[in-house]
Amino acid sequence: MPDSLTLETLRNAVAGSAAAFRCVTEYQPAGGPGDKVFPPTYEGGKYATEKRYVPDPQNPGDPSKARVADCVLLDSVQSQANRMELALLDAWEAERIELPVIVVDFNNHRLEKRIRVTSLDAPHRIADAILRDSYDGNGKGRELFRQSKRGKRLDAVDLRNATPLLEMCPTALVFGMWDSTGPKGGLGAKFQRALVSEIVGYDAVPGVKTSSRIDPLGIQKDEQTTIFASRSLLGWTLERTSARTDGRRNEPVKLGDGKPSEINHGNVTPSIVDGGFTISRAVQTTTLSLPALRRLHFPTDAGGRPASDAERKKQEDINVAARTALAALGLCAATLAREAGCDLRSRCQLVATTPFEWEFLDKPGESEHARFSLSTEQAIKLLMDAVAGLRKHIPGAWPNVPIALSPSDELIELVVRSQKLAAAGRGDAGESGE
Repeated sequence: MPDSLTLETLRNAVAGSAAAFRCVTEYQPAGGPGDKVFPPTYEGGKYATEKRYVPDPQNPGDPSKARVADCVLLDSVQSQANRMELALLDAWEAERIELPVIVVDFNNHRLEKRIRVTSLDAPHRIADAILRDSYDGNGKGRELFRQSKRGKRLDAVDLRNATPLLEMCPTALVFGMWDSTGPKGGLGAKFQRALVSEIVGYDAVPGVKTSSRIDPLGIQKDEQTTIFASRSLLGWTLERTSARTDGRRNEPVKLGDGKPSEINHGNVTPSIVDGGFTISRAVQTTTLSLPALRRLHFPTDAGGRPASDAERKKQEDINVAARTALAALGLCAATLAREAGCDLRSRCQLVATTPFEWEFLDKPGESEHARFSLSTEQAIKLLMDAVAGLRKHIPGAWPNVPIALSPSDELIELVVRSQKLAAAGRGDAGESGE
C-alpha cells in the first residue's frame, strides 16, 4: 500500500533535485475490452495515429525487447489541461479550494444568453484576448485590464519575476502561457507547461461507422419538389412566388440544392465510413516537472537582488513555498480531473483498471520509485496546507477574491453580432481545434 503524499515530502522534493511526479493509469472502454472508442478528429476528419515503442513489461530497460505498436491519441495534452482547469473551476465554485481567478461577466441584456469567462476556461488563460479587451473592475473607469495598474505588471513577467502570475493566475505557471496577445505580441513572455498529461490507445485497429435516417413522414423528392429560401418564420417555402429572389435576375433562390434534406426532412441513405478504433488498452500518463517549477522565481521587492545572506535566505524560502504551492495545485488539478471520470466524448468513455498512484522520480538510475496515493480530499488538503505555508512568508498571498473584469463595449457588440449570425446559420467560427 503506497504512503499518502505529505506536504513535507512535497516541499523536500521541490527544494531538492528530484525530476518529477508521475502518474500512469491504464483504462479499458466502459463497454468492456474490445468495445470501440472514438478518438477526437482533426483537420480533414483525421485521427491522430502513430507508431510507438512499447517496452517489454518483463524487461523494461532492454530496448531490444521492445515492440512497435499502432497507437491513436484519445485525449491530447491541450485537452487534458482544459479538463484539469475545468475541474479546478468546479472545485473553486463549490468553495472546495481557494484560488486566484479572473472573471469576465457578460451580464448584458443585449446578449441572447449570459456568458461568463474566467482565467480557468479562457483558451490563453490570463493572456487571452477576452481579458485583454475587457475593462478592469466594473468598467466605470474605462481602463482596459492590460492598461490598468495590475494589468501592466504582466508586461514584465518572466522566469525571474513570476510574482504577478502567482498573485493573479497561478494556473498559467502550471499549465503554461504565451503572452502573444499582449503589447509585445509574439515577443511576450512564455512559460512552459509544468504539468503534462495525455491519453493514448495502444494496438489500435481502425473500424467503420454507419449512419442512416428513416423519415417517419416518408417525405419524397421529385422534379416538382424544390425547397426555396423564404423570409417566413419557417425560412423555406415550396412556392416559387413566395420565395426570396436573386436581386440581379429576380429568380427564386433555392436552399442549397433544393432537396428536402436541406431542411432536415427526408430519408438519409445508409452509409459506411471509417470511424472509431478497438484497442488493447488506453494509458493516461501525467507528469509534473519539478525542474520547470524550480526555474520560477518570486521576488517580493522590485528593487532588485537581495543584498544580505539573510535576505537571500528569506527570498529562497519564498521561492520554495511558492513552487510547493504550484506543485500542490498541479497534483490537485490532476486528482480532481480523475475524480470527474474519463468520459471524453460521445462513445469514448474509459474506466480505470489500475489505481491512481503517483511515482516520485528522485535520483537518476533508480529502478524502483517511491509511490504515493492521493485521494481527492488529500489533494485538496495538500493544496490548502501549501497555500497556508506560502502565506506565512507572504501575508495575503494567493487571494481567493475574484478579480472582476467587465467586457468592453466593442467586445459586447462583437458577441451580439456573432450570436445573431449563429442564430441565422451564417456565421464562420474560424479555425477550430480538438
